[in-house]
This record gives sequence, structure tokens and C-alpha cells, in this order.
Amino acid sequence: MSSDASTAPHAAPGRDIDVLVLGGAGVDTIVYVPELPLPLADSHMIGTGIVTRAGQTGDFVALGLHRLGLRTHHLDLLGADPEGDLVRALHREHGIALTDVPQPTGTKRAVNLVGPDGRRLSLYDATRGSDTDRLPPEIVRALAARSRHAHVSITQPCAHALPELRAAGVTISTDLHDWDGRDAYHEPFALAADLVFVSATALDDPERTLRGLLARGRASIAVATDGAAGAYLLTGPGEPLVHVPAVAPTAPVVDSNGAGDAFAAGFLHAWLAGAPARICALHGSIAGAHACTVPSTRAEAIGRDALLAEAARLGVDADVDAADAAAAGGPGHGARHVRIEG
Repeated sequence: MSSDASTAPHAAPGRDIDVLVLGGAGVDTIVYVPELPLPLADSHMIGTGIVTRAGQTGDFVALGLHRLGLRTHHLDLLGADPEGDLVRALHREHGIALTDVPQPTGTKRAVNLVGPDGRRLSLYDATRGSDTDRLPPEIVRALAARSRHAHVSITQPCAHALPELRAAGVTISTDLHDWDGRDAYHEPFALAADLVFVSATALDDPERTLRGLLARGRASIAVATDGAAGAYLLTGPGEPLVHVPAVAPTAPVVDSNGAGDAFAAGFLHAWLAGAPARICALHGSIAGAHACTVPSTRAEAIGRDALLAEAARLGVDADVDAADAAAAGGPGHGARHVRIEG
């Protein structure tokens, strides 16, 4: 398989959802701290304020996909609590379809400490969930039957939904985040997905990890994102590893929160339209760079016109439209003019 190959799914009758996002709904409390690690002290004065807003990994992926014009539906467990109300309000505000399943232990929440350089430390509330949590199979089946693709967050209930997605015939992507390449918890997601994203942060050897993913699992494409160092793309067991340089943000970097989710959304937008893998990675890099210019206190994503304008400025003409591709009957039909220069 060529390093520019695309294995995006063909559209099918009745598939009125481009991407079904599973899991990853929740609320973050954002605290900008003077430095990380935070020095031990009785107290720290926070002059920027402390903000609680809806938006964890699934929310940000869904928002990013929606802003890029993809028909997106989000499915997760939410509590009947103020945090759940914030998540529901976020989806209503942006017009993103949401199916929420009652969660007795409450909506997922976290505290993000963000340093001056944009790095973050996340503290997750482990009480907001149970090993018995499940997404109802009948709901997963019904939504999957309407979907072209599913993006699966690595939250515990989603692992149990993977067989239902496979049976429905949708392609699957997942983001393993800061996986170390060994933790067994991530393996069901890593091995079931057709397209795998992972951060290089905890990887000793990103290339070895990507090749292992393609050799052991179903994935035909694996991507390791590496912040300012760019990303690494592998499109087949015998293919060379492709380095995708980072895209310089168009505004000052204030926060890295959500950059990986934005990368996944940008990549999927191009991939579902049948674009070559390197163009998909460029779209992901543009979306990720934009996310770094947005404070964690806001839930915001790059729009399709802005992404394509930045791609054109960089010398890549990649006018892709997943909705057009679906209407035309398959990948590639929406990629009207794809060219890589330089």
C-alpha cells in the first residue's frame, strides 16, 4: 500500500451520520498555574480565574468534526447533574446531535492545571464511573447502522461496544493518547481500530509502536503525534515511516489542551473524503495548531474554510468535502483537486 493510500469507507444507503463519536463526554475545570510542576505551598493566587466548562476528548472531537462540516453524533453516559447539563448545553449550542445514557455515578470531570508554556496536567475524578458501565448495545447498533465511521474514546464502556461496531460494518478510529505501547488497557482499542492515533509522549520508539499496531491489529493507518516535532505516519507494514512537519500556529500558543482531538478531527475530515494520507495528516496538523491558540477555558475548533485556506497558504490544494464524497458514493469523489507541492 502506498504511503498516500486512503482506505476511507464508502457511503451506504441510509447512513445519515458521517461520524459516530463514542465516549469522552465530560467537564473540565481549568486552572492556569504559574509553573508546572506546581511548587508545594499552602496556597497559590490564580489571577486568570478558575473556569469550569464542558469539553473532554469526545466532546472536542465531535465539535471539531461538526465545525468541518461532518454530520456528527455523540453517544456517551451522562449524569443528571450540573456537569451533565453543561455537556448537553454545549451540544445544543453548536447543533451537535447527542444521545446521552443515564450515568448514576455522575458525569465525568477533571481538573486541568495549565502552565505558562501551554503544557497541562490533568486530574481525573475516578469516582465518576464503574466497571459495570455499558453503552446499551441496542443503541450502539441503531446508531452504527446509520453511520459511515465511528471514533471511539478509550473510556471503559466503549471497549464493550467495539464488537457491535465491527458487526455493523463501520470503520473505526481511536486515539490512544499517551499510551506507552505496553499498557494492556489500551489494547482492545488499538487492535480493533482501522485508524489509530497515539501521542508520542510516552513512546520509547514511535516507529516500532506504529509498526506493531499495524502488524498485530486491524489498522491500515497509524499516526503518532509529537507536538512541535510534528507527527509520524505509517500506512502499511512494508511502507516507510513518513514524518509530517508541524504547522506553525497562526497566533500565539496559549494551550495544548485539545490539540490531539483537533488533529484527529482534521485527519478524519480529509480521510472520509478520500484524500491521500499525507494530506489527511496535514489537515490534522493545521487543526491541531489552531487548537494550541485557543485557551482551555473555551470550547472552540477550526472551521472548514479556515482549514482549507491555511492548507492553500502552505502550498497544498486539498479541497475535500466529506458530504460530497458520501453523496457521490465513496471516497475520492469529494476530493476534487488534491495536490501535494514541495
